[in-house]
Amino acid sequence: MTTPERPRSAHRCEHPQSADSPPAINRAFTLLSRHWNGLILMALAKGPADFGQIRERVPGISSRTLTQRLAELTAIDLVVQDVRPGPSARTRYALSPHGNALLIPLAVLFLWAEDHLPTSDSPAPDQRAAPDP
Repeated sequence: MTTPERPRSAHRCEHPQSADSPPAINRAFTLLSRHWNGLILMALAKGPADFGQIRERVPGISSRTLTQRLAELTAIDLVVQDVRPGPSARTRYALSPHGNALLIPLAVLFLWAEDHLPTSDSPAPDQRAAPDP
């Protein structure tokens, strides 16, 4: 008897998985835990941008780090490059269909963080004053 295969959505990347590959949620957290990745993806959610525009949208990131992260995000097909040839060649970056599919869970995570995580200037949840009885 065979187990029916789970249907795959059209935007899902079909990468072969070995028996020892980490679960999907681990891969997702690894991606988002890389410093700057989430902010770069959210910057590109505003629309395609060239390198300088992305740097403006992600304050504090160095050119070297942005170059590395864009290469990594492009390699895993979350970001695409559009190179415009000519005397003043320009490269624009945009979210791929896979990157766009990530915006929904990122937006939900953003809303959750707004509601449930303290800001840097507010006390941690266990340090807040208890309500009066």
